[in-house]
Amino acid sequence: MLLLWKYFALGFSALLPLINPLGSALVFLGLVGTEPIAVYRALARRIAINTIIFLAVIELIGSALLTFFGISLPIVQVSGGFVLAAMGWSLLNEKDSQTNADKINAAAQAESRTESGSLEQKAFYPFTFPVTAGPGCIVVMLTLSVHATKTTLSYNLLAHLGLFCAIVALSAIIYLCYAYAPRITQAISPPTAHGILRVIAFILLCIGVQIAWNGIDSLLTTVLRPLSP
Repeated sequence: MLLLWKYFALGFSALLPLINPLGSALVFLGLVGTEPIAVYRALARRIAINTIIFLAVIELIGSALLTFFGISLPIVQVSGGFVLAAMGWSLLNEKDSQTNADKINAAAQAESRTESGSLEQKAFYPFTFPVTAGPGCIVVMLTLSVHATKTTLSYNLLAHLGLFCAIVALSAIIYLCYAYAPRITQAISPPTAHGILRVIAFILLCIGVQIAWNGIDSLLTTVLRPLSP
């Protein structure tokens, strides 16, 4: 049991700052926009389930998949970092949302119901990946998975079970933050919430650039190492 709790604590502490449920909820709120609370709860439920499945699959067969397709970790970092940076840039330059009550009429509500269907199609991409569980989570899960794989079967089972429990616990927190994202910002004035979203968007842009740079740095090291005397 100590081994299980060890890997639970290791996985939870390693993934929590990368997922950042509260910060990701603000990004999620900015991407979804003005929708009924039922839409947020339905999306939050699907995103939480998708996150469990996504990270669990990476934990179990991620390394084998990368090996099968011949993809290295630096390539995953570069590609995923560019995706995150592009999303952060788009959110950072997004125009202010319309908040006047007189602009919300019956036609707009019908359009909102149509938009809800398109939002459900985005439950995995981009809401689950890369907004919630981005390339950094993939790299961390691959690293933890390799670290948890030892020679004995009992060690492997307990270690991977601990990592899976950490994924489930984080997904529960994700659901709470995403489902109640509008209420989290209710006590905040619209200009303040708008400013927070812009700061989060800039941080998202910086995270994407940082992840991409880590991958580029690894690739450059591989290329330049044979040239060094």
